[in-house]
Amino acid sequence: MRKEDQEGVRRQGTGRKGVSRRGLLIGAGAGVGAAVVGLPALRDSQAQATVEALAGNGAWCTPAQGRFPEGGHYGAPRGGASHAGQDVSNPIGTAVYAAGAGTVIRRGTNVLSGRTGNGIVIDHGGGTYTYYGHLNAFHVAKGAKVKAGQRIADMGATGNVTGPHLHFETHVGGLGTTQNPVTFLAARGVDLSGGWSSIDPGASGETVKAIQYLLNQRGNSLVVDGDYASKSVAATKAFQKDQGLVDDGQVGPKTWPKLVYTLKKGANGNHVKSAQVALNKRSAGLELDGDFGSVTDKAVRNFQSANRLAVDGELGPKTWTALVG
Repeated sequence: MRKEDQEGVRRQGTGRKGVSRRGLLIGAGAGVGAAVVGLPALRDSQAQATVEALAGNGAWCTPAQGRFPEGGHYGAPRGGASHAGQDVSNPIGTAVYAAGAGTVIRRGTNVLSGRTGNGIVIDHGGGTYTYYGHLNAFHVAKGAKVKAGQRIADMGATGNVTGPHLHFETHVGGLGTTQNPVTFLAARGVDLSGGWSSIDPGASGETVKAIQYLLNQRGNSLVVDGDYASKSVAATKAFQKDQGLVDDGQVGPKTWPKLVYTLKKGANGNHVKSAQVALNKRSAGLELDGDFGSVTDKAVRNFQSANRLAVDGELGPKTWTALVG
């Protein structure tokens, strides 16, 4: 069995398999604490996180694309300790993004006790932190204010590892109190294994804007304000009903594939604006002109390359999933 990361784990599944949000209430209350070398008294805070947020509010996103390696899950045994995070494997240079908005409070080598190699810690407020380890290069400075989805680093193999990957941790209640990153993000509508996001009524942010533009492309006249309120929810429910889906207003794994368009160079319209919003959330810096011209084509190809997707310039289901996940 190949271990990607020598710093932690207890096996909960190695494949690219998402966590059902319907099972979170059970899973959140029955989590396992993580004891990590150099960080005594670590405990699992999943129950606390579940109370805090069990909705896809649009504030969180996937920090990296890749696969879950064997032995890289939260809680796996690591020589008398437990793995405090979830590993996501891909080649060196793969993009790493901020999972949520916050402030970079640590950046450098061995920034947390018991962790090796280049790392970043982001303070999200309210006692919630994320850690990104084994990085190859930094894209932000210490003290930087970052947005959810902003590129902060490149995946690497620094420190005590056997292969390139991102070591991702979530801390709730203060640094040193870890919980399972897979269930932490799933409770917030994000599939760390790389699936579609789930956006619930009441959400806000850039992904909501992308949804609103897609709904407008389908004949609605919504104000694109990033607020997933009554009018946007009603438009989603009408779309879901028309598509034979459960009309619950949640834009999740069943609704997204029906809602998005496959786009390529030459397209024009609100669906392109949706793509441009999603690309900008991932640091593309595009003008929202609705024109899939050479500039947007380049941005799509750059995103595909940075995330180890097929670089064809076409915005199909796999690229959309990575963008809005």
